[in-house]
Amino acid sequence: MITYEYPFNERIRTLLRLEDLYEKFVFFLHQEHPQHHHVALSTIFEMLEVAGRADLKSDLLQELERQKQTLLGFKANPNVLSERLDAVLADIDRSSAALISTQGKTGQNVRDNEWLMSIRGRTIIPGGACEFDLPSYYAWQHRSPQQRYDDISSWFAPLAPLFDAIGLVLRLLRESGKTTTMIAQAGSFQQMLQGKIYQMLRLTIDESLGAIPEMSANKYMLWVRFTLQDGDMKPKPFESDIPFELTLCNF
Repeated sequence: MITYEYPFNERIRTLLRLEDLYEKFVFFLHQEHPQHHHVALSTIFEMLEVAGRADLKSDLLQELERQKQTLLGFKANPNVLSERLDAVLADIDRSSAALISTQGKTGQNVRDNEWLMSIRGRTIIPGGACEFDLPSYYAWQHRSPQQRYDDISSWFAPLAPLFDAIGLVLRLLRESGKTTTMIAQAGSFQQMLQGKIYQMLRLTIDESLGAIPEMSANKYMLWVRFTLQDGDMKPKPFESDIPFELTLCNF
């Protein structure tokens, strides 16, 4: 099974982009080749580019507080597992406290590092990080894998609370939805939303079908059209009925 996600607004779109960057960063950070660590460092620069477009810290703190108050309302509900509820509330408190403790603008420690900014300025140029452009960076890449790992980890550390909060908010959002099995007749599916506001949809489909969903939505209607890729990867309509699981998520 493969799951596709579609954000309904710019705020969730930004969080999903940052989550994707973080997953790439973690993967390349834990490799040992200098080229892998180059990608990890470049990914930090991409994170700053995306995160700098919005006041994420205050937005995440407000959302975590809102989720906390909502969950506290379930304390007296006998149908709720108190242990699981307490664990989620503890996660929210921990994440909020860590986020509050961060100082300054997101990634300011990286922006204040002239050496890192010189690398950032060159990496946006195709082939701009060659050894003759950045000899000091080339020398750094020849340090031991552990030294490079420690350096990148220290540069990322002030960003960690932000990404912990992003992961928690998206986890709560994904767990908020109810999953329903649907059928796309002749590869097409529409559903009226009747003005109800959602934050994100999740669509799960059998990977072996080879069908790729193209999704669009507004507050009135959700539309999914399934396609296939031919030999040159050009999409073409999927004309058979397709079963899939649909989850509409909202805080």
